[in-house]
Amino acid sequence: MLIGSVIITSLQGIVKKDGFRGMYRGLSPTIIALLPNWAVYFSVYGKLKDVLQSSDGKLSVGANMVAAAGAGAATSIATNPLWVVKTRLMTQGIRTDVVPYKSIISAFSRICHEEGLRGLYSGILPSLAGISHVAIQFPAYEKIKQYMANIDNTSVDNLSPGSVAIASSIAKVLASVLTYPHEVIRAKLQEQGQMRNAETKYSGVVDCVKKVFRSEGIPGMYRGCATNLLRTTPSAVITFTTYEMMLRFFRQVVPPETNKSYNHNREEETKSLVSRQGAEEEESLRESQTQSNKINTSPIPLGSK
Repeated sequence: MLIGSVIITSLQGIVKKDGFRGMYRGLSPTIIALLPNWAVYFSVYGKLKDVLQSSDGKLSVGANMVAAAGAGAATSIATNPLWVVKTRLMTQGIRTDVVPYKSIISAFSRICHEEGLRGLYSGILPSLAGISHVAIQFPAYEKIKQYMANIDNTSVDNLSPGSVAIASSIAKVLASVLTYPHEVIRAKLQEQGQMRNAETKYSGVVDCVKKVFRSEGIPGMYRGCATNLLRTTPSAVITFTTYEMMLRFFRQVVPPETNKSYNHNREEETKSLVSRQGAEEEESLRESQTQSNKINTSPIPLGSK
């Protein structure tokens, strides 16, 4: 009840101060960041799974975690500047000690000019630490899907959208609760570069962790976790369910021409090999018969009469 009342009070305060538009502060950079974020992640994750799977096509939990972590690291490095801009735009309206940005382009321009590349990659270390999130989320998602498929006596590829949604939501909540402190540290480091005429509060990741833990304790490391779950869990459900359904759709609609061509070539090679082997066997048989005929029809030596 307490958490719910805090969330409601916060929503009321935002609407009262900034109107309905305040509820969507930072939406544009979030949308812009999400597309490359998931494009990079799913591409790298799929490739790494193909590389790490065993000869029988199976992927161990450890290999799955490595694939998920590798994809997470690549995604963090590629998209961190977008998340810095998103964080700055979302927090500037609720603070009086910052110089507001006028737009996404303005934010990028000012950060590059005032803080350089380091500003665009502020919070990158806790973001990389956040690969533990996907290293838990994706293997858990795969295992939960397999468990639900076994219960329904079906295959993973034939799970209903509802089952996929349940699997993705459980995996997301589990990963978020276990790794949320890194999100708090990342956000604090990314937003502090915006302060007007103020000294940097945190010198780095370790310093930030110490100060937050000293002043707020463990609850401080989980500040905003409930609100975060309310926001990210539906997002994960929509993303994963849409991805799975679209993947099935394209597998049905778009024929795997590459595989067909490969199989056709393999069949032709096999036929050609069989034909060559048959021809060689026939030639060998003819030679044997010829040699046999020569022996049978050879002239009898005169001395044998």
